[in-house]
Amino acid sequence: MTNTVRIGNMSGFYGDRFTAMREMLEGGELDYLTGDYLAELTMLILGRDRLKDPSLGYAKTFLRQLEDGLGLALDKGVKIVSNAGGLNPHGLAVAIRGLADKLGLDAQVAFISGDDLVKDAAKLGLGDPLTANAYLGAFGIKTALDRGADIVVTGRVTDASLTVGPAAAAYDWDYQNLDELAGAVVAGHIIECGAQATGGNYSFFTEIPMGHLGFPIAEVSADGSSVITKHDGTGGAVTVGTVTAQLLYEVGGPRYLNPDVTTRLDSIELEQISPDRVAVRNVRGENPPRDVKVSLNFLAGLRNEVDVVLTGLDIEAKAALFEEQLRAALPETPAELSFDLSRTDRPDGTTEEQASAMLRVVARDTDPNKVGRPFSSAVVELALASYPGFTLMAPPGNAAPYGVFEPGYVDAALVPHRVVQPDGVTVAIEPSSQRGDVPADEDSVPPTGADFGPTTIAPLGRIAGARSGDKGGSANIGVWVRSDDEFAWLDQTLTADLVRELLPEVAELTIRRYALPNLRAVNFVIEGVLGRGVADQVRFDPQAKGLGEWLRSRPVPIPAKFLPANADKEN
Repeated sequence: MTNTVRIGNMSGFYGDRFTAMREMLEGGELDYLTGDYLAELTMLILGRDRLKDPSLGYAKTFLRQLEDGLGLALDKGVKIVSNAGGLNPHGLAVAIRGLADKLGLDAQVAFISGDDLVKDAAKLGLGDPLTANAYLGAFGIKTALDRGADIVVTGRVTDASLTVGPAAAAYDWDYQNLDELAGAVVAGHIIECGAQATGGNYSFFTEIPMGHLGFPIAEVSADGSSVITKHDGTGGAVTVGTVTAQLLYEVGGPRYLNPDVTTRLDSIELEQISPDRVAVRNVRGENPPRDVKVSLNFLAGLRNEVDVVLTGLDIEAKAALFEEQLRAALPETPAELSFDLSRTDRPDGTTEEQASAMLRVVARDTDPNKVGRPFSSAVVELALASYPGFTLMAPPGNAAPYGVFEPGYVDAALVPHRVVQPDGVTVAIEPSSQRGDVPADEDSVPPTGADFGPTTIAPLGRIAGARSGDKGGSANIGVWVRSDDEFAWLDQTLTADLVRELLPEVAELTIRRYALPNLRAVNFVIEGVLGRGVADQVRFDPQAKGLGEWLRSRPVPIPAKFLPANADKEN
C-alpha cells in the first residue's frame, strides 16, 4: 500500500511517438507505464494483417519500443501494461519473451486473452465478422500484476482498464470498490490518449507552451482520487482546460459504462492545485452493466475514389456535367456511387488553388468489375471530353477492400476472460459480482429565462472550447467554457436545434444532448453522422476530429460581457 501510485502513459494510438517509452522512463519516477495502441480502425488493420499471416495481429511498434526500453524499465522497477496484443496477445507475449532472452533480461510476461470471440460470433448472435473483440475490464490485469508480472499485454480491453488494473493491484480493490474504480476509470480516460491531456488537439492551444509535448501521468490515491500531471521540463501543460477537453473525448451521457463500474461523469470535480497539476476528486461509481460491448469489424466490399478539380466559373454546372458523363460511361453502376462537391473556391481567387473546388467521387461494391479498372478507365477517358479545365488530384487506382464497424453486446458471463501468468498457469477472471441494469441517460433539457445582457455576433470558439471524436457510426462534440456565468449561458443557449442550425450537414440526424455542470460542459452525440464507422469514410473528416472546431468557428450571439472589447458586431 502506498499514498499514491504514479501511472504514466506512452501511447494514445498505433503510430504515436516512438520515443515516448524511453522519454517516460527517463523523465522521472513512475510505478507503471501504460500504452494504448488500439482503436476500432486499428482492429480492422490488425485483422487484415492476421488474414495474411496468422502469427501477426499485434502492434509491432510496441515490440521495437521494448527493445530499446525493457532493460531500463526493469532497472527502475516500472511495470508496463499495454493493449498492444491486439488480436494476438499470446503471439506478442512469446515475442517479448524471445526479446528478453536475446537481451539477457529476466522479464516476467503475462498476457490477457478471451476477448477474441470471432470463432463463436455466430453462436453469440454477432454474425460473421472479420474481428469480434469484447471490451474486457481491469481485473485480469490486476491478477497478472498481483502474481509478479513485469509486463502485461492484453487484447481488447477498455482503454481506461490499462490504468484501473495497476491501481486496483496497488490498493487491492475488488468489485465492491465502485467509487474507487470509477475514480481510476476517470484517471485512465484522461491519460489514455497521451498528449491530448497535455495540450494536444486543444482548442486554446495558443495559451500554452506547445512543441514537444510531454505525456501525462495519473497519481492515483487509495480512494480513487487522482492528480493529473506530467514529467518536469516537458512541453505542453496540464490544466483544468486540457483535462476537461480529454474528459469530453468520445463520451456520451453522464453514465460512462465500463465492465467493472459505471462511472458518473457528472460527479467529477477538477481543481488546478499548482502548475501542471490538476486534482480529480469525488468521482462516483454505480454498478456495471450485465453485458459487455463487442467491437465487430466486417469486410464490406471494395472501394475506389477519385478527386476531380473544378476551377473558375460555373462550378456547379461543371460538377453536374461530369457526374452525368461518368454515370453514362460506366459499364455497370456500383452499388454505391457518391458525388460530393466541396466549394473550396473563392470568387476572384488570386491563385489557381483558391479558384478551385473539389468533387470527390466514391464507388463501393463487392464486385471488382464495378469499382476497379472499369471505373478508373471511365474517369480517365473523360479527360479530354468533359468540362473546361478538367484535371484530377491523382489518377484513380485499383479498388481496395474496406471494412465497417458495428458494436455488439453479449452477457459478460459468456466472455472467457483469462490471464496466462509468466509460469504458464491460466487463471479465469469472473465478471463483476456487481453487474446489473443500468438506467439509460436522458437528454438534458436546457434552462430558460435568464438574461445575459447585450450580445455580440462572434464565433462560439471565442469563449468555448470543444473536443470531438468518433463513436462507431456516431460522433460526439463536447463543448465547455471556463466560468460558471459562461456555463449558465452555454447551457441555456447551445441546444440540439442550434447545433443543427450551425452544422447544416447534421440537420437531419438525431442529436442527443447532455449537460455536465461540474465540467461546465455540454456534450452532444450525433447519431449516424459517420455511417458505419471510420473505415466507411462517408465524410471528409471520417473520425470527426475537426467537427468540434467547425462548431467553434460558427457565429452566434454571445453576451458582450464575456468577449474582448474589440468584438465585431453588436446585436
